[in-house]
Amino acid sequence: MKPSVKERRKPVMGRLLRYLFSHYKWRLIAVLVCVLFASAAHVSASVFLQRIIDDCITPALTAGYSSLFPKLWIYAGVMTGTFLLAVLAVHGQTQLMAIISHKFLKQIRVDMFNKMQSLPIKYFDTHTHGDVMSTYTNDVDAIMQLATQCIPGIVCSSVMILAYLGVMLYYSVWLTGVVLVTSIIMVFVTKIVGGGTARYFVKQQKAFGRFEGYIEEMMNGQKVVKVFCHEDAVKKDFDKINDELHVYMEKANSYANVLGPIVGNIGNLLYVLLAFAGGAMILANLNNLSLTGWNALTPGVIVSFLAMCRSFTNNVMQMAQTVSGIAQAVAGAGRVFALLDETPETDDGYVTLVNAAYDENGNVTETAERTGRWAWRHPHSADGSVTYTEVKGDILLDDVDFAYDPEKPVLKGVSVFAKPGQRVAFVGSTGAGKTTITNLINRFYDIADGKIRYDGININKIKKADLRRSLGMVLQDTNLFTGTVRENIRYGRLDATDEEVEAAARLAGAHDFIMHLPNGYDSMLTADGANLSQGQRQLLSIARAAVADAPVMIMDEATSSIDTRTEAIVQEGCNRLMQGRTVFIIAHRLSTVRSADVIMVLEHGKIIERGNHRELIAQKGKYYQLYTGAFELD
Repeated sequence: MKPSVKERRKPVMGRLLRYLFSHYKWRLIAVLVCVLFASAAHVSASVFLQRIIDDCITPALTAGYSSLFPKLWIYAGVMTGTFLLAVLAVHGQTQLMAIISHKFLKQIRVDMFNKMQSLPIKYFDTHTHGDVMSTYTNDVDAIMQLATQCIPGIVCSSVMILAYLGVMLYYSVWLTGVVLVTSIIMVFVTKIVGGGTARYFVKQQKAFGRFEGYIEEMMNGQKVVKVFCHEDAVKKDFDKINDELHVYMEKANSYANVLGPIVGNIGNLLYVLLAFAGGAMILANLNNLSLTGWNALTPGVIVSFLAMCRSFTNNVMQMAQTVSGIAQAVAGAGRVFALLDETPETDDGYVTLVNAAYDENGNVTETAERTGRWAWRHPHSADGSVTYTEVKGDILLDDVDFAYDPEKPVLKGVSVFAKPGQRVAFVGSTGAGKTTITNLINRFYDIADGKIRYDGININKIKKADLRRSLGMVLQDTNLFTGTVRENIRYGRLDATDEEVEAAARLAGAHDFIMHLPNGYDSMLTADGANLSQGQRQLLSIARAAVADAPVMIMDEATSSIDTRTEAIVQEGCNRLMQGRTVFIIAHRLSTVRSADVIMVLEHGKIIERGNHRELIAQKGKYYQLYTGAFELD
């Protein structure tokens, strides 16, 4: 059975408070001390008011005004000192909470971003980028409101309520009973209305995620929208999503906005009721019918009690008004914690990639220096020994099964043999499983059955970071980051020198166009390199892979989105990059795979043909049909 909003809210709120307290325990204690000082000062104002009326003003009415000022000056001086301390306490509380809240939010963002880096590719394949971004913006903003406004407000109001309650009990048990009964009504109303607020704020935060996800999707696809004249259609879809968000926001805020006035008016009725009750009790005292509890009521007590009642109900109302902020923060925190609770990418590998050298006997050894050669460092738990296997790029997929959805298998019994230095090409219709094979080699996903071996080592034994460091990738979608051209190339290997960056650019064929940019290698790129052509972006992607200098390359439709003239330039860069490496090529343009040593034709997750270009043409099977145009790729 699905838990209710209330049941889900409790653990989230508790976790959020534990998260806050665990990081800022002593500062929060200091805030509490400041709150206590400030609250004592505010409560003392009502006490001083009672003293001034009963000890100064009332006696002066009978004894003359000459007796008014001596005590009045004393009370005024004490009150002034008390309020100065209260000002300092409030200032300290405000400053401390500002520091705590911003550090707290900074820590949340750091934890979220760090967690995001540990998540598997599957998470990003199943969540829209806009929805994830909404967690960083709307949900964290909701938590900020909780940390900066709701929590300080609740703490202050709670302390004030308890303090006023204690003084009111001292003055009159009966009048305090009236206040408590009314307060119970306020709490009951808050519970009913606040429940609706929380329910709709949860829905609002989820709707925000869908809203921003759609906006992000439309921004990325504006060219497609305009080419196919879908402006009206996307407007209708946007209106539907926006209307849903509007409904949830309207209902959430209607509940939140009605709560304050209801509680406030209950407080006003209480104020009137206490005035009548207090007047009646004074009359009862005058007629020797006292029912006032511990102390006899005086005009000063009544005036002070009314002032305390006003402050008491104002604090109750302030707490009620924080319900909407708490509900919104809990909804946001729930989504933040959902991200933080996502299962990270597991890695049980223990075989690592190291720089390799050879001793005088020709044995592979490990070295700290970069030699351009690599080895797999394989520790053996049985006897504690360590063996080194030279990285040659020998990749084997043996009878591999895989499915993104268990009900829909993508690969069935696929076997691939890539010998060191070989170029292995995959061709087939969209959805045949070409890119899936490369996703399994670099362990973006794990296979359901079968084996994948790299230089004879099961890739499950290789640490994922080391496995991926040994695999260079050039993708169809070129992702460039905000920064200089040099920094984007160096992304392939962060310790690469400027000379190595330029050498990689020359190898990729990118050096000439880079030198024609305004600042050469120091030219800034923004918006995914929007000021560059598609071919230039792809050449930078190739240069980035070149500087990584990995022994195995994956070329995933690297030339499919560029024109044939630019393709020739990019292909030339690819050819230089592929020299001496094991290469996996995925291509729709069959002209780019003619030189491959082995071409594998996939259909419905199975390899149906295997051989080089000449052999497959001679077979006159599916590849022959694709190549001659008798059958075209989807």
